[in-house]
Amino acid sequence: KPTLTALENLTWLSAGYKTTEDQRVQALASANLTGFEETPCAQLSAGQQRRVALARLLLLPCALWILDEPFTALDVAGVAWLEQQMQRHAQQGGSVIITSHHGLDHIAALRRIDVDQFAGQIDVDEDW
Repeated sequence: KPTLTALENLTWLSAGYKTTEDQRVQALASANLTGFEETPCAQLSAGQQRRVALARLLLLPCALWILDEPFTALDVAGVAWLEQQMQRHAQQGGSVIITSHHGLDHIAALRRIDVDQFAGQIDVDEDW
């Protein structure tokens, strides 16, 4: 939400879960957003806004992460941070499903399914 600060966004995104302000501040710090906790998201760059949204992954106890093009707008450091978080999540028994044009071959804990290999082999029900 652009009118909320980075910290307020994490508070809103984690509503219903028992997260503390310290945990939310730590999630922002992990996403390299120290000093931006009280900045309205409308004033952040697109990459910083993406990192605020992704920081919630560190707060919520979800075994499955489903991410659509999560690397969009991230700089090199942001990409490395997200790759590290996905690796850590998978090593701790979690699962990550993503759509991406970004290569993830160097992340050992992840397996890749290239849907292009199935082109023409999948029957599509026209009524579906």
